[in-house]
Amino acid sequence: MNSKKRTSIFSHFKRRDVKRFSIFMTIAFVFLIFSKLTNDYRQSIKLKIDVNDLAEEFVIKNDSLNSIDVLVEAKGIVLVPFIFKDYETINIDANSDITIGTDAIVFDVQKNKFLIANQLGSSYKILTIKPDTLAIPYSKRASKYVPLLLNETINYAPGFDIKGNFTFSIDSIKIVGAEERIQEINALETQKLNLNNVNTNIDETLELVDVEGVDMFPSSVKVKAEVKRFTEGKIEVPVTLINKPEDVVINYFPKTVSLSYYVDLESFNLVTASDFLVECDFSQIDEKQTYLEPKISKKPDFIKRVSLKQKRIDFIKL
Repeated sequence: MNSKKRTSIFSHFKRRDVKRFSIFMTIAFVFLIFSKLTNDYRQSIKLKIDVNDLAEEFVIKNDSLNSIDVLVEAKGIVLVPFIFKDYETINIDANSDITIGTDAIVFDVQKNKFLIANQLGSSYKILTIKPDTLAIPYSKRASKYVPLLLNETINYAPGFDIKGNFTFSIDSIKIVGAEERIQEINALETQKLNLNNVNTNIDETLELVDVEGVDMFPSSVKVKAEVKRFTEGKIEVPVTLINKPEDVVINYFPKTVSLSYYVDLESFNLVTASDFLVECDFSQIDEKQTYLEPKISKKPDFIKRVSLKQKRIDFIKL
């Protein structure tokens, strides 16, 4: 019985010793960390230069070049944030702190050491700064208007199609950016318009495809199109002979050709043979050729598609 009691007392003190030891270790660790954080350390940090109030006509080419390396001395606790971030930002005034060269913005780092020190704060002691002078490449901002291209994949329901063409809410897009970048761009493209089984009018808003380093005004457009029910028609059209020498007499046949065309139902009854012109160019044949190739040289704007059933016109010289 006494043995069990002694074991219980021993276990109790043992647990208390372990607990006491853990507390001591925790306190010691806290003091160790605190002492480390209050010690002075030297560390190289990156400072990103942000130019404020820069005129709109200037565009900085490469932001990654807008930085300087600084060796500082500071308390450990002050340097802790640099474990989680790559750089600190220093703001400079375009009107007083820089010089604008022919192709670069020049910042005299050594001359403005006090400005950098003031923004870093008294917790940092600057030991060295590199480079002595920072050259930031720039381009002049330019603008122009460019046409818009529709990127679309549209499947229409059977018997339906677009009447006329797609229309945009704006004819052209204003682009603004570095002059050499702007010169490379001749058109802008919309995001892809995907539609299936379409049998009603199209009215969609599309964003434009982003172009790096270029601002677009506006950045989205409305796209519209009239969708109608279509049908196929056929018609006989006279053949016209062109570019025949006056001293050449020929007889050709057939004198008319059959055309098939695709048109919306509302316009079907408006189609006449006089709306089309089928021509054979005599100057396009060689000496031994005995046939002419008919080509459609005129059709109504509201006709969607048109094709010739007759691919050749035979002729003989008289």
